[in-house]
Amino acid sequence: MVRLGTGIGWRPEIADVVEAMPGVDWVEAVAENVCPGHVPDSLLRLRERGVTVVPHGVSLGLGGAERPDAGRLAALAERVRVLESPLVTEHIAFVRAGGPLTASPRLEAGHLLPVPRTRDALDVLCENVRVARDALPVPLAVENVAALLSWPDEEMTEGQFLYELADRTGVRLLIDVANLHTNHVNRGEDPAEALRDLPLEALAYVHVAGGFVRDGVWHDSHAHPVPPVVLDILADLASRVAPPGVLLERDENFPPPEELAAEVDAVRAAVARGRAAVAPGPDTGRGTRADAGAEPAASAPATPPAPPAPAAPGPARPGAPGAATEAARQRLGLAQTSLLSALVAGTPVPEGFDRARIGVQARALAAKRADVVARVAPELPAILGGEYRPAFLAHARGRPLTGGYRRDALDFAEGLLREGRPADARARHRLREWWLDRSGPAPRPRTPAARLARAARRVPARR
Repeated sequence: MVRLGTGIGWRPEIADVVEAMPGVDWVEAVAENVCPGHVPDSLLRLRERGVTVVPHGVSLGLGGAERPDAGRLAALAERVRVLESPLVTEHIAFVRAGGPLTASPRLEAGHLLPVPRTRDALDVLCENVRVARDALPVPLAVENVAALLSWPDEEMTEGQFLYELADRTGVRLLIDVANLHTNHVNRGEDPAEALRDLPLEALAYVHVAGGFVRDGVWHDSHAHPVPPVVLDILADLASRVAPPGVLLERDENFPPPEELAAEVDAVRAAVARGRAAVAPGPDTGRGTRADAGAEPAASAPATPPAPPAPAAPGPARPGAPGAATEAARQRLGLAQTSLLSALVAGTPVPEGFDRARIGVQARALAAKRADVVARVAPELPAILGGEYRPAFLAHARGRPLTGGYRRDALDFAEGLLREGRPADARARHRLREWWLDRSGPAPRPRTPAARLARAARRVPARR
């Protein structure tokens, strides 16, 4: 087990702040944002100082119906080697659906969506985790995700699902206590019960983050201060097991350096408060919860949680224990495609889902997509001004995300130009120039004649 200490998520916007912050033992970087041939100087300097850097993946989709993409795994492994990391992390989530498995168009969520806690989903996830572990040069840890909605007919609690996952695969767990709070508010799941059932002996490290309430649900934003209730859950976890590492996540809306340092201090203090609740056990030296009637510390061998109620009989699952059948993959693929299509393409809501929550999640996905495109292509909001956001949300309702955000930005601009928008001629000219400069396989020729010829061939026609 790697002892990490107290850390913070490294982001380019706060690179200098993180480097100067006292008491930071380690950092975590979003793997997809690190180019192996051009590692940011800040990360290199931190690594040279002995600060551990852990790559945190967001695009594998280990909870999806398809096997992990070999190219994505190779890219993640390359980042591990470049950063000399002792472990690598990903999420228990699906991020895309459709494709050959379901004979339907491939859709991208642009977000980490929860998997159903069913036997089919667990079988698929276990096999996907084994595939990923075999392709990675260091141990893998997987993270529980926040959810705005619940799947119908689930067969296990989160604790039971994660316990079986760790037991069957040996994978380590990254527990996000902010996500436990999110699921408490949005799905009525008790964080204390989840901690009681989790195999905390498999804990790799812990995430802590802030969020906000909108549309009656809690959104895990990573853009707000950590609320006291999340720190209390962290303290509860620390009273059950000494966490090998704890990390503050902050992705945007960064506060002044002193406020960010205070948040890290608050995380450290919550862990200390939880550990202070542990008293030495008689004769063994092991810690026990000091409060009467509390759960024993997870440093002792864990007791498996009660098994879920038996599900209705289904197809047999042949093969070695934990191997997912192709039939299970297809059933899961159809279910995930149906849900994602309702969220991003406006198709009917699958039976059993809360329609109001589907609407909340759909709006949240569209808003996140608009925010990401604005960061990928900051010229678009600069050109369009106040028209950008409503125009992009209208685009998102009619055109699901099927590729990357760069393609999304280009498709959005092309759609506006075809409609003769924006109305302001100068803004429309700037948008056309932006689109022409980026839509081809190579930069535009700089001679006037060549540019005119290319523009005549490729400028979208107005309807």
